[in-house]
Amino acid sequence: MKKTLWTDTAALPSFPRLERDEKTEVLIIGGGMAGILCAHFLRAAGIDYLLCEANTIASGTTAGTTAVISAQHGAVYSELIKKFGTDKASLYLEANLEALQEFRVICSTVDCDFEEAPSYVYSRFDASRMQKEAGAVVLLGFPAELVDEIPLPIKIAAAVKFPGQAEFHPLKFIAGICPGMNIRQGAQVRKIDGSSAYTDEHKISAKKIIVASHFPIMNTHGLFFAKLYQKRSYVIAIEGAPQYDGTFAEDTPDGLYFRNYKDLLIVGGGDHRTGKPGKCWDVIRRFVKENYPGARERYVWATQDCMSLDSVPYIGRYSRALKDVFVASGFNEWGMTSSMVAAKILTDMVMGRENKYAGVFDPSRSMLSGQLFANLGVTLADFVIPTVRRCPHLGCALKWNALEHTWDCPCHGSRFEADGKLIDNPATRDFENSKQG
Repeated sequence: MKKTLWTDTAALPSFPRLERDEKTEVLIIGGGMAGILCAHFLRAAGIDYLLCEANTIASGTTAGTTAVISAQHGAVYSELIKKFGTDKASLYLEANLEALQEFRVICSTVDCDFEEAPSYVYSRFDASRMQKEAGAVVLLGFPAELVDEIPLPIKIAAAVKFPGQAEFHPLKFIAGICPGMNIRQGAQVRKIDGSSAYTDEHKISAKKIIVASHFPIMNTHGLFFAKLYQKRSYVIAIEGAPQYDGTFAEDTPDGLYFRNYKDLLIVGGGDHRTGKPGKCWDVIRRFVKENYPGARERYVWATQDCMSLDSVPYIGRYSRALKDVFVASGFNEWGMTSSMVAAKILTDMVMGRENKYAGVFDPSRSMLSGQLFANLGVTLADFVIPTVRRCPHLGCALKWNALEHTWDCPCHGSRFEADGKLIDNPATRDFENSKQG
C-alpha cells in the first residue's frame, strides 16, 4: 500500500516477533481494527489472549480506510427490510449505533481527533430510492432526514442524512489502545488445524481462535471463497478545498465519497472488483479538477475491502463444524462500526455469553442461490483462463494491474508484487513468478 494520510501522521508502537511455540486461551489472527478491538475487550475482561499479525499492526485495510464511524452504510436499510424483515434490520441498525457509542466512550480517553459529524448518502438521479431509504430508517426508529441538497458542489436528486455520526484518525486510535497488548508481529499464520494454528516456524495452541485476517484463510470450512469477493477503492487527500460539515457517500457502486480531516479534503471512489478494470483515481481527479481547480494532492492511495453477498458482514462461528473457531469478515467498506460490532459479538461468544445481535451476522445464515452462483460464475470464468501465473490460494488466473504494478486475483482478491511477494490475502504465500510484468 502507498503511504496514506493516516500512516504519515501517526506513530504506532512495535511488537516482538513470534520466537517460539505459544499456548493461549484465545488466539486472534489479524492486527487490523477488528483484531485490535477483540484484544482490547478480552484484555479488559481478564482473558488470556495472543494476537498474531502477519506484517505490522494496522498496516492493511485499516491504514487505508476513510475512518467514518457511522451506522449509515449506504442506502442499506430498505434493502435489509426487504431481505430479512423489520426485526433483523432493526437489530442491524441498533448494533451499529451501539458500536458508534462504544467508539465515543473509548475515544473520550484517547487523543485520536474524534469528531461528531452527520453522515449523508446521496443520489444524483434517483430521488425515489432516497425517499424509500429515509422512510425505512424512520420506520426502524432512527430520526433520519430526507434532504434535497448537500454542501458539496454536486447537484443531487435527494439525500438521506443521519445526524450524530462521527469520524476520527484510526491509527491514532489504535496507537492509544494497543500499548501493552500481547501481540506478535511478522507472524503469518499459514494453517489452522483443530485447536492449533501454524506459522512457518511455530505452533500456537489455543482453546478459541478468532480469524480477523480480512479474508478468511481456511477454505475447507465456511465456504467464504464462495460468499465473499474483494473490491479496490481509490482515495486522494487534497489541500485547498473547502471544509464540509459531514461525511458523504454516493449511492452507486463506484460513486464518490468525501470527508475532511483538518485542512484536507479526502475524496474516494472509482471502486471495482479486484482484478477487473475500473475508473480508479481518474474519476476522482476529474471531479477535483472541475470543482477545486486550485487544490493540490497531498496523499494518494488505494485500499481493498471484503464484500459479503447480502450487505451484512459475516461475524460468528467460522462454520457449524468448528465450535471454537470464529470469524469476522465482509465489512462491505464500512469497517469501523463493523469492526466494533464484530469485537463485541466475538468476545461475548468466546466467553460463552449470549449476544442478541449474533443471529443477524451469523456466517452460516442461508444465502440466496442466485447470489452464490453469480459470484462463483465470476470465479470460474477466471479459473479456466490459460496462464502460467496462478494464485496460490485456489489456482485462479492472475491479472496484471498496470496502474499499481501488481498481480491481482479476480476470483478472491489476493494481490502480489511484480516479483510474486504476497500483498493481500486470502492467499497465505507468495507465488513464483518466472516472468515479471
